[in-house]
Amino acid sequence: MTAKIILPLIALICLLPFVSSAVALALGIIIALLFGNPFAAFTQKATRHLLAWSIIGLGAGMDLHAIGSAGLQGIMITMGSIIFIFSAGYMLGKFFNVPHITSVLISIGTAICGGSAIAATAPVVKAKTHEITVALAVVFTLNAIALFLFPLIGHVLNMSQDDFGLWSALAIHDTSSVVGATMQYGDQALQTGTTVKLVRALWIIPAVFLIGYFYNKSTQESAESYVKARKPWFILGFIMMAAIVTWVPATREAGQVISLVAKQVLVMTLFLIGASLTRETLKAAGVKPYLQGVSLWILTSVTSLIIILLM
Repeated sequence: MTAKIILPLIALICLLPFVSSAVALALGIIIALLFGNPFAAFTQKATRHLLAWSIIGLGAGMDLHAIGSAGLQGIMITMGSIIFIFSAGYMLGKFFNVPHITSVLISIGTAICGGSAIAATAPVVKAKTHEITVALAVVFTLNAIALFLFPLIGHVLNMSQDDFGLWSALAIHDTSSVVGATMQYGDQALQTGTTVKLVRALWIIPAVFLIGYFYNKSTQESAESYVKARKPWFILGFIMMAAIVTWVPATREAGQVISLVAKQVLVMTLFLIGASLTRETLKAAGVKPYLQGVSLWILTSVTSLIIILLM
């Protein structure tokens, strides 16, 4: 009964402007660990929709020309990094003796965009429920850590906002945590990080087909139907909103208001994501998948950071 009252109450409080993304995520995790999440099915569904609409709203506060520049910069690094990260994840999975399907899901989640990539890949490799749960638990845990850790590292290294945004997009799993981390660092970091991450998310579609081809040719048809049903339409919405405020100057003031509202809705979304990280979810993962996930995440973070600082 306590969780049924506290969880929706704090979710509403997270819509207030004084609540930051890091605080919201921390509150969600604390409540989930102490009381559990009695609305798990609802929060999972709500999170997906709230995240999509928040990203579209963020586009109203951005300049389309800057988005294009950041996107082109991200493509050049993204193409090679996805192959490198997935290959490294596969080898680490072998080294830590992680079950094959779980290893694939963790690797693709790290390489592209966390939970979305895992959800897209799962039916292609015929993943069982517990394998999906384990992979998501690893990714969600590391997302939570990144939201607190990355801004601290960025300030210690005195990274520019563009560099920090690019690093976050390459090394943090989920779009929500990329936005949450870059929001804390600055508006330019938010713009760069969000744009590059959304460009990276587009690789889900070819990745699903490639993995489906290599792992199970018979599931190619189901892979195609999944992609048709789950196209990342919010990316188009993000670009359209940015185009409107860029090309119609009269809409820019309203666009800033929409962007501010979207940021706070995203803060509430991060609270709901944190509330999904229950004790049962953590226990289901076990040690070996976390060893693979953490090792791959450190490798990805350090490698991408070095490349960005040397650019």
